Amino acid sequence: MAAFTIVSATLCLLISSQNVEAKLADRARTGKAIPQLKNNDAPLEGPKYRALYRKDGVDQVARRGYAEDYVEKVKLERAGRMTGGSIGTLPRKDIPHPKGRNRDSGDPGTRNDPALRGAAEESHRSLSSQLSGCCYTYEAYSAASMCSLYGQDCESGETPSHDSSDGDCSQAGLSFIGVSFSVWTGSGNPYSYQLCDQFDMENVIDRDYEWVMSMDEDGWLVGGGYKTFDHSGKMPYVDSSHTELLRIGSLDVDSGGTSIDQVYQAMNQIGVPPLKVFPEYIKGGGGGGGDDGEESVPAQDVTMIVSIVDEFGDDDSTSIYEQFLYDLFSAMDEAGGGPCMDDHDTDPHVSMTRGLKFKSSYHQQNYFYNSNLEIAVWQAMYPGGVVIGSTSKAVFPLNSKSAGKVTVGYGSLFFFFDRSNITQAFASQRDLYDSESYYSTLMSSGADSSFRSSVKSVDFDYSGSGGDNSNYEHNPYNWKADMAMHDPTDGWDLPPNCKQEGETFFGIPLSRKSSSSLQVSSLNFQEQFDFEEVVDRNFTYIQKFGTNHGWLVGEAFGNTAGSIVDKDTSHIPLFYLGTTNINMGGMSLQNMIKLMKMIDFGVLYLKPAFVYIDSYGHVKLQFEADATSALGYLYNALSSAIGITWNYHDPSNKLDVYTNCAMHAAGDKAQYGCGPANSNTGGFCPQMTLAYSVQFQSEDLAASYLDKCNDYVDYWRKLYPSGVAVGTQKFCKEGGCLGLFLNRMDLYQVFKPNLGGSWVEYGDGTMAPTVSPAPTWPGGCDEPHNFHLDRCMIKNDKHRKTSAVIWDSFGAVGQFSILLVTFMATTLTISIFLARARRRRRKGESYIEFFIRDMRRKRKPKKLRRKKRSTRALDEDLLSNRHDDDDEVTEFRQPVPGDHHESAIVGAGVPSRGVGVPEETEVNAMTAAGDHPVLESAAAVDPLIGMRGLQGEDQESLGTTRMTTTAGEHLVAGVVVAGAAELAGTMLLMGPSYTTVYGRALKGPQHTEDSVNTKTTGVTW
Repeated sequence: MAAFTIVSATLCLLISSQNVEAKLADRARTGKAIPQLKNNDAPLEGPKYRALYRKDGVDQVARRGYAEDYVEKVKLERAGRMTGGSIGTLPRKDIPHPKGRNRDSGDPGTRNDPALRGAAEESHRSLSSQLSGCCYTYEAYSAASMCSLYGQDCESGETPSHDSSDGDCSQAGLSFIGVSFSVWTGSGNPYSYQLCDQFDMENVIDRDYEWVMSMDEDGWLVGGGYKTFDHSGKMPYVDSSHTELLRIGSLDVDSGGTSIDQVYQAMNQIGVPPLKVFPEYIKGGGGGGGDDGEESVPAQDVTMIVSIVDEFGDDDSTSIYEQFLYDLFSAMDEAGGGPCMDDHDTDPHVSMTRGLKFKSSYHQQNYFYNSNLEIAVWQAMYPGGVVIGSTSKAVFPLNSKSAGKVTVGYGSLFFFFDRSNITQAFASQRDLYDSESYYSTLMSSGADSSFRSSVKSVDFDYSGSGGDNSNYEHNPYNWKADMAMHDPTDGWDLPPNCKQEGETFFGIPLSRKSSSSLQVSSLNFQEQFDFEEVVDRNFTYIQKFGTNHGWLVGEAFGNTAGSIVDKDTSHIPLFYLGTTNINMGGMSLQNMIKLMKMIDFGVLYLKPAFVYIDSYGHVKLQFEADATSALGYLYNALSSAIGITWNYHDPSNKLDVYTNCAMHAAGDKAQYGCGPANSNTGGFCPQMTLAYSVQFQSEDLAASYLDKCNDYVDYWRKLYPSGVAVGTQKFCKEGGCLGLFLNRMDLYQVFKPNLGGSWVEYGDGTMAPTVSPAPTWPGGCDEPHNFHLDRCMIKNDKHRKTSAVIWDSFGAVGQFSILLVTFMATTLTISIFLARARRRRRKGESYIEFFIRDMRRKRKPKKLRRKKRSTRALDEDLLSNRHDDDDEVTEFRQPVPGDHHESAIVGAGVPSRGVGVPEETEVNAMTAAGDHPVLESAAAVDPLIGMRGLQGEDQESLGTTRMTTTAGEHLVAGVVVAGAAELAGTMLLMGPSYTTVYGRALKGPQHTEDSVNTKTTGVTW
């Protein structure tokens, strides 16, 4: 025993003398026994350990699936080589290439593809056959527990609150009465009103990003608004520039507000004087929705300060504006206005933009100087102020079907339900004086050019109200990957080489149509989550919203808070792409779509985690950030394909198209994102914003709201324990689709998982694009397939005449049709002229001479011929078959000279009968003066006519002739023959020869003298 003790003591001394450091078992030591575990930092236990083994299980399932597919393809290949197999068929593209993976088809060969042997390069990993479920690790956790794991506070209710100073007003609101400065511009929203002809607001904004770096998602609130497909991706709202005169606030009478009917009643009881507005200056300062760090440039709001000019009447001690305010408040009190209405007028100003960030203090100074130089021009034009208005017509509310267009006029005030919706206009009580009209029409008359040439400097103070004058400059290399989790009420901090911001992103659409008829119509993109259960529409918990936007899951018509009435814009942003302007460092919309069509991703499963309020005061719904899910793998693929170059990581894709404005790094991965299993340093964090800057009535009510919401989230977590792929029967039926958003309102393109195809979903967009964003074929505007695009039409036809552009627009078929119709019309006109000239021109008269004479001829109006009706019955039955045996042929024989008192009808093969002529017959012969074809023809046949003429006829001037003859004088027969030839244009006059006219003879008394059959010549009639 003693010997054993001595040996143990000796070993201890040896160990201590060698300074051996003892430690717990780690991956380095176990890795010797398990060579496959080469990562010394791999966890041994806990959620990261389980996630690691789950990843290995996913890899095994994927490799097994690929191997099975490969075996089947080998069998098909061998079967095709057998005798009697496929004949004359093309090689199968889906068979792997002998050297390895066929990357065009996306199907790997298991023997040669490194991704199938557990390679670390995830950029080569196929995502179509992976496990699509998610969120197994925290399947049994509640929403409150998940909130704690993600490092958020969902219980205390310590959020920004707004306890009303008026105990009778439990709900704030944004409705007001004011003056509108809205303008319509070609680069703005096509539905914007033109309500202000006096201030050209487009000249005081920086739409081209010369000085400005970024703004909030609304962008410029003045200057015409934004059109859809704008490169910046700003919300496509109409121009909403205005100044408030009276804040009405809430419209809920039960919460201390004032109803719309009460507002209208009060405004109709008073007269609205034409108030004059004077522009003071444009300033910056205050504002900024987010927490600007030390490395970020400051965010600020830009505002134009205006004033209402005080004018006094004769012997009045109170100004016209003050008297108007007194009458307005008195009328509101009489109509029953609530305590939420302001009890004083507001400081007149025009909010131009919020959350704006300049590129540097130098750019800030230049912007404010240039914009205030424009204000100086306006001050020179309107030294005593100007009445705001326009001669245009508008309908209120916008696109209303029941209301008609009215002339805006000058001096009108408007009721704004929210800043973007005018519901009623109140016209001025009188017309403008001549002096007032001169200034109100000065800008529209184009007289501003002389003032612009004379004003060269700014002679007033325009310093901001809240900012210091310290120098700063944006450093793009301070950009961080976690900046992708951005505050939409603030501007972006742009990465290097990006010159313009953008709101375009890839995300998951979650909007759905509400069952309430009061809510704005939305499209159904999913039916798995009803977000109405986590919003407070009755203002039980919240006091007001910090912005003009209410609930982003869809706002209701007539909401009493006066929030902008938007459709449901629910979504989960996954990857922000930035601007679509390639000249400013972005990627074109066309390339975004092409690239996404090539990325193979699995079905995207989602699982709600909890509802919380972030550091900006926004209410958000967090989804589990599972880095090993299909959503995580898709984020990795997008980052490696089009992320910006950062930390020695470069993007790579087959199209070789990239962007400098994406808000994600090329080396960023899902495991760097938010969540307990991730490192919380990257941009992967799937969450949905419910509302911006919500201010609660108290902290206790804020905590109660969060508790209510998370109770319902627990229901979703139990309903979908491993997540759910959202969709409907009509939209993404299989579920798990990805969308390309132009902004949070406009979903443009949808992509199905597993390379299942894509389609354009812009059918319910805010408006049609006015300029095509990009050519749809390679080669730009030089490619004939792109000639029809607006962008290429503008470029190619810029210097062409309008007539040439219109002619080319008809195309080859249209041009040939026009030429053919023109040729046919010309030939028909010439044919008609020649036929008429051949019939009516005189002897020796050329066609040109006839044309000139015919054009100079005065045409007399034709006399209407009175139709005589006979009551005598028919002598013969019209339906008899008396001509069935032989067709009767009669001959009309002209009288022989010297025997012109007789005419006869000779029947061929039947007894002859005389001509039947009534006792008195009238014939009207219409011809031009000096042009006597009837007379000449009759004279050639019957000399008696040449000697005596026709009764009432002057041979030199033949007008309308009424010829009367008796049965003994058969001259009417010759006139009838000649008239028939005149009308047919083919009569051949043979002098005294006989002429036969085939037809029916006039019925009348018969002659007793027989006629003699004679050979005749004539023309068939």
